[in-house]
Amino acid sequence: MLRVITKDDIIDIFLKGRQRGIKFILSKFTFSGLARTQSAFNETAKQSSNWWDIPSVRLRWNEKITGSENTSYEQYLIQTVLSGRSELTLLSLGSGTCEHEIELAKYKKFKRITCVDLSASSIAEAKAAAQKKQIQDIDFICSDIKELNLNSKSFDIVLFNASLHHFKDVDSLLSNEVINYLKDSGLLVINEFVGPNRLQFPKEQIIRVNEAIKLIPKKYRRRYKSSLYKRSFSGSGYLRMIIADPSECIDSISIMSAVHKYFEPIIEKPYGGNILMNALKDIAHNFYDLDKEKKEVLKELFLFEDNYLLNNHSDFVFGVYQKKNIKKPIN
Repeated sequence: MLRVITKDDIIDIFLKGRQRGIKFILSKFTFSGLARTQSAFNETAKQSSNWWDIPSVRLRWNEKITGSENTSYEQYLIQTVLSGRSELTLLSLGSGTCEHEIELAKYKKFKRITCVDLSASSIAEAKAAAQKKQIQDIDFICSDIKELNLNSKSFDIVLFNASLHHFKDVDSLLSNEVINYLKDSGLLVINEFVGPNRLQFPKEQIIRVNEAIKLIPKKYRRRYKSSLYKRSFSGSGYLRMIIADPSECIDSISIMSAVHKYFEPIIEKPYGGNILMNALKDIAHNFYDLDKEKKEVLKELFLFEDNYLLNNHSDFVFGVYQKKNIKKPIN
């Protein structure tokens, strides 16, 4: 059922004003969808409290993806699929501040890494980070993918890290641009939200998120930069999703079917997020530094989500894929 506007929408508008300033709110009052998307990733984007900022959550991702809390997906990729390979070229579409691309560049397996993003501020931050770490074999392009002028079949890897769900018509993107850029033996790597379009979660999932919120003591439910406490979750309204960022989860539900249509999985690891993302939104800062009690709260939340995933598809997936009908071995 489509939710046009919800209680959470009102709270979120208030919080965004407190966290990111009135200038950010005013940036949404434009008919330009591109401008609204770019403003979602400007320099104030870090002024929030999201589940992915919790160190224990990141360790959980590592364990579910790689089998070890201490092994990141970048290390896992290098040690498994890319073992024995070198002089690789990688294209990252929607690269943001290039945290993952810069990490991969440190392994010296890459001849060149090319990062593409719409946000000028994200590209500028990425350039500064690469320069600080003295990484030179990496290019940064601020551009829409439709305006790129790159050679076909010139990349060993195309990477989408939390960006593919921002693209309209995923099927067309993969079958045209992505396959065109990849060499015949090339790989598609995704680390993505693959849940409902526009975050229109089913009623049962919202019920379970609210059950999870009740597991969190009130003192750990104070919202970021606010005196408000998180008491419930009603989901995002469709209208606010369009206004805030027209690209957000625009075709996320199609990602897995489109990927499987054109690519064969080499590695595919679901890692949840169905409960944690929404239960911890705006209150994640309470769990950055952990004591014994907070550890127990997170442990209970993790178990709650694991039980939910026994009978439900994961909202987040890490995967490595090769083109269909390509029989060349991958060493």
